[in-house]
Amino acid sequence: MKTSHQLLSCLLVDLATGDIQASEPLELPEIVVEENVEKAAVFSGSTSVIDKQTLERDQVFTVNEALRKVPGVYVRDEEGFGLRPNIAFRGQNPFRSTKVLFLEDGIPFNFAPYGDNDIYYHPPIERYDGIEIYKGADLTQFGPQTINGAINYLTPKVPATPGSFVSFTGGNRDYLNGHARYGGMVKNVQGLYAVGGVADFIHKEGTEARDNTFAAVDDANLKSIIDIDARNRLTLRGDFFHQDEKGATFGMTDAEYRKLGARYNPDKNASFINDRWSTSATYEHSFNSDVTLETSFYWSAFERNWWRQQNQFPSENQCGTAYVQNRENGIPVDMDTCNYDIGRNRNYETWGIAPTLHAKHDLFGIESRLDTGFRAHFEKQYRQQIQGNSPTARSGTMLENNERFADAYSGFFQNQFIWSDWTFTPGVRIESVSYQRLDLRTGVAGNNGMTEILPSLAMTYSPIDKATLFFGIHRGFAPPRVEDSVNNTTGGSVDIGPEISWNAEFGVRARPVRGIKTDLTYFHNNFDTLTALGTVGGVDTPVAQGQALYEGIELMARADLGDVFNWTHNPYAQVAYTWLPTAETTSPFHCLPDSGQATGSNVNATFTKFCPSGNVFGSAAGKRAPYAPENLLTATLGYSHANGFDAHLEAVFVGEQFADFMNLNSASDLPFDVGTTAQRDALIKSGQFGKINDYVVVNFAGSYKVRKNLTLLVSMKNMLDNTYIVDRVRGIQPGMPRLVQAGFKYEF
Repeated sequence: MKTSHQLLSCLLVDLATGDIQASEPLELPEIVVEENVEKAAVFSGSTSVIDKQTLERDQVFTVNEALRKVPGVYVRDEEGFGLRPNIAFRGQNPFRSTKVLFLEDGIPFNFAPYGDNDIYYHPPIERYDGIEIYKGADLTQFGPQTINGAINYLTPKVPATPGSFVSFTGGNRDYLNGHARYGGMVKNVQGLYAVGGVADFIHKEGTEARDNTFAAVDDANLKSIIDIDARNRLTLRGDFFHQDEKGATFGMTDAEYRKLGARYNPDKNASFINDRWSTSATYEHSFNSDVTLETSFYWSAFERNWWRQQNQFPSENQCGTAYVQNRENGIPVDMDTCNYDIGRNRNYETWGIAPTLHAKHDLFGIESRLDTGFRAHFEKQYRQQIQGNSPTARSGTMLENNERFADAYSGFFQNQFIWSDWTFTPGVRIESVSYQRLDLRTGVAGNNGMTEILPSLAMTYSPIDKATLFFGIHRGFAPPRVEDSVNNTTGGSVDIGPEISWNAEFGVRARPVRGIKTDLTYFHNNFDTLTALGTVGGVDTPVAQGQALYEGIELMARADLGDVFNWTHNPYAQVAYTWLPTAETTSPFHCLPDSGQATGSNVNATFTKFCPSGNVFGSAAGKRAPYAPENLLTATLGYSHANGFDAHLEAVFVGEQFADFMNLNSASDLPFDVGTTAQRDALIKSGQFGKINDYVVVNFAGSYKVRKNLTLLVSMKNMLDNTYIVDRVRGIQPGMPRLVQAGFKYEF
């Protein structure tokens, strides 16, 4: 009996030689030579896949909606469009997705994964044909963020026969979404086996979660495949993304939320503009049916210009004391009376090359699969902060002007031994990164660096065809940001190391009968060093590090009764559940001087006030980590029919969570020794402190294929129009209000 890896290999060989012919498709067809971008199928750990059918059936509006369908993933909304997603795995704080590695067809996707892993860009989710979520020891193949999880987006495959589609969706809150795609392959072109490509364009726009906001996004994506012969393939990709967002701002004070409503937003002059260009090339050479070398080159340039008048809690003196008092008391403010704004403008350039070798062998007398690779990766950041002297200024006094660099070299080695019903996969990853920073105003420069060796081990056991047990343990790693590693004032190295953890998981994947599947996983993540950005714990404390422990259970289950009983009618149900009983800080979090923070006798009052004795105020061993809800649940009930009809309800539950290290149930519980009485009162009113209550969001989606090539769509997001808080990091951010959308998809 052949193993799954042998079957996969044989299939790829047959596809590569053209022995398998594509059948006549009902939808946009795929190429005869299968694109090898999916990776989850050969992994040992607790991976999950959100396929094209799910994304289309559920009419997923944002990446947040998609990832909530996976256990172990916590996704927090911000502006409502998923433009700045906040994603985390297994209890980690989701702020700016700093703990997550993003990939596109296996290629690094973040604009600065080593030097500044904040996510301020995300393409429309409609652009992708699937999402793979990796957790466990398989993360050793990637990096640099390997502490908890990675997300791999799958770009559309090039169809064997020319085909295309157009779709349009419209709805309330001025929502419009137009999408067009065309692609195809042509064989025997100028001596080449086959040449083809796919072009994809999306425009979407609409009002976001709050008033005085509006976002418009354009995304153009090109992908080309050149099959030189049966052993050589070149894949080329290119993308341009533009985002123009009005009114992008931070959260509300407690009084603004209570008195003026969840949609209140006075920062009408704010402007957030993103532009991103990217390209990549992947060359695959098969030496024979067992050995393949895959080499990828990637490059991206990202420009972010964010001008806003409001930051977090009201402290901008340029608007006068009445402005501060009005915000604290829930009285509307007119931002046109504030003759200033702040521009936080950033440019990033990232490039790298990564050869990877895949080989099946029996050098040790045991059937094996070897995966090994190397990556050279380079980043450059150019950052400015500019203060203008009018509400809509786009120039002014330079407050920050510096360059930051990160050079990183990494390599990994994994060998999977296959013995009967068992697999054993030992591995190791090495990460070496160096940082440089230059203040262009003062000429102060500095550098820092680090090297880490990260071992891993994964095992699987399949006693029967319908169940697989798996176990994995690996050393987790995430590098610090350049700004945290090199002090801006002195140029000296900051005593901050990478995030380091031991991560273990044990679980079972079962497919007892056709139409029923379930995955159950226990995880235990013990952090020797965990980094918390200052805004995470309330106010702007410096970056801090400490120890923490996260453990819990993930459950994924789905039943399609149509498959179970061989019906044309298909009632179905799906559950994704995460239980996180332990999310404990096992030590106080110690403050470290950040980019603008002096040291020694020059430490300012803010550092002293929020880091008494050098620790984040209120942090201690035994406290629950902020933004780590104990329960996450996404449950779906639906019905589909072979004639192309589908309708389902989805309920999303997010349990209560703390917004600070002190575990305050209410902001009024803030200790009295936090600064002066006036300062304490201001913090209580800021909206940053206090528990975030649990909430439920109910969604509906329905579709019907009225003709072979025409599908009608309708959906309601937050159909009960619940009002709830999702975030307090920089004041209160509300969830998205009810959205009603309808549209069509036409294939030809």
